[in-house]
Amino acid sequence: MTRIKRMHKKITSLSNPVIKQLLQLQQKSKVRRKQKQFVVEGQREITLAVQNEYLVDTLFFAEELIDYNAIESTIMASQVIAISTALYEKVAYRGSTEGLIAIVQSKEHRLQDLNFSKNPFLLIAEAPEKPGNIGALLRTADAAGVDAVIIANPRTDIYNPNIIRSSVGGIFTNHIAAATINELSSFLDQHSIMVYGAALQASVPYTSIDFNQPCAIAVGTEADGLSHEFLEITDQNIIIPMQGKIDSMNVSVAAGILLFEARKQRGFVS
Repeated sequence: MTRIKRMHKKITSLSNPVIKQLLQLQQKSKVRRKQKQFVVEGQREITLAVQNEYLVDTLFFAEELIDYNAIESTIMASQVIAISTALYEKVAYRGSTEGLIAIVQSKEHRLQDLNFSKNPFLLIAEAPEKPGNIGALLRTADAAGVDAVIIANPRTDIYNPNIIRSSVGGIFTNHIAAATINELSSFLDQHSIMVYGAALQASVPYTSIDFNQPCAIAVGTEADGLSHEFLEITDQNIIIPMQGKIDSMNVSVAAGILLFEARKQRGFVS
């Protein structure tokens, strides 16, 4: 493996232009979209990004918190910059990321770039807004071993720092695409993928479905569920029978129940 370049400078000032760029990328989605970059913190997350073909433009490390020599063989970057511990504490989004921050190149997340298995198994999330829920959905999708996660009508920047944090690397381990409902409908038809929507209308218990065929499980927001527009493209709506007095559950929990029923039917891979 090619080693990353050794540091060529050290930064201690918050007013340094490179640090200002880092903060802009952390705070503003329009800057992330324009520059096609985002920020990742933590050795585990950065390593997962590299392992899943994300390119690291700049790697910052706090000399007193992490040993550069211990990471140089596993994380490749265009440039490596040492920063003081005091500066790290000012720019770090999280409090426990081992003194390591990276500026990473974003991906396009287009439907046509997805790679499926011979028997596709997908998770679709329509218009998710809460970063914590999106991160949890990505973790759940990773655990269930889906082929891809598709965000229909996205409302939130996928590289929002809270999504990256809450996904604990799931944003890198999943194949992710974003699309409008019309684009998604054509794509699913083209690949002969059945769509099972988590909804109350015209639904059957999820345990009655045969998930062994090419399929996608679709979930909506906790507040509104799947939209009427999306329900037009579902092949069958499914429901999780509940025994309590509360008629809803967290979207990532619901997705987990549905995905793992499908995974059980399809067989677990050891």
